[in-house]
Amino acid sequence: MTLRQLEYFLAVVGERSFRGAALKVKVAQPSLSQQIRALEAELGVQLIERLPGRLRLTGAGEAVLPHARATVAYAERARRAARSAGALEADELEIATVRSLAVGMLPESIRRWRQSHRGTLRLYEYAHRQELAEAVRAGIGDLGVGPRPLSWDGPLEPLGWQGSVLVVSRTDPLARSSGPVRLDSLADRQWVLFEPHHGLLDLVLTACAHAGFEPRGAVETSQVEAAARLAAAGLGPALVPENAVPIGLDAAVLQVDPPVGYELAAYAPAPFSPLVAEYLTVLRAQPRPGRPPGALVVR
Repeated sequence: MTLRQLEYFLAVVGERSFRGAALKVKVAQPSLSQQIRALEAELGVQLIERLPGRLRLTGAGEAVLPHARATVAYAERARRAARSAGALEADELEIATVRSLAVGMLPESIRRWRQSHRGTLRLYEYAHRQELAEAVRAGIGDLGVGPRPLSWDGPLEPLGWQGSVLVVSRTDPLARSSGPVRLDSLADRQWVLFEPHHGLLDLVLTACAHAGFEPRGAVETSQVEAAARLAAAGLGPALVPENAVPIGLDAAVLQVDPPVGYELAAYAPAPFSPLVAEYLTVLRAQPRPGRPPGALVVR
């Protein structure tokens, strides 16, 4: 088994075709197919099922996938460390996060970090906190930043509270509210919801269940900014992370009672590297609110 074979396997999985994978890794398709067959022969199992018009991972392929990702990721990090030590490559930092933080909390810290580092900072975005934790555990990225994992064996640093707000159109009767809105007052409304398997859907469903109802969806989206804009357009209320509301959005942005949100953390599977520690110093400098009294914590 070679690193190249694992890279080719991941390319096929990512592109969902041998042709697309061959173009991505810049090799002839027959050569790529031969390497995949050689990998399957060495393992003694079929990894990819070739179906008419599509590919599908076998059970063995699903089992191998996270280990292949981890192996390739660690190899890339070793390569970068060696090149950086030899002054051949500027510092590079890879952060795995959830989509809401990629557009909310992280941009300012990335801007400030880039002022003193000439290397590239790469973001890997995931839809759900569990996917994020699994990716970081598998070696994807130098650091994970997101909702605090339920359990974590490696280094972890709390980053404060991520609160949520209710976004509605300025013409909505709720826009005239003088204080926090109770979600049970919205039980008969149609909502802007997130797609299934999106982490923020869990937050919305948990908050509404705590208020005694299950929200009915008027529209679903996978994008946090889109949810806020759809709510601003009058499609229904949306519950979104406070710092992910687009600046200047023409909408009413309301607090909810009780407050709803989750704890944030930065974590890694191994001790923080000096480069990660430098980034965390920048991230800590951003003021973060503490959890308000009586808040509903979504875990």
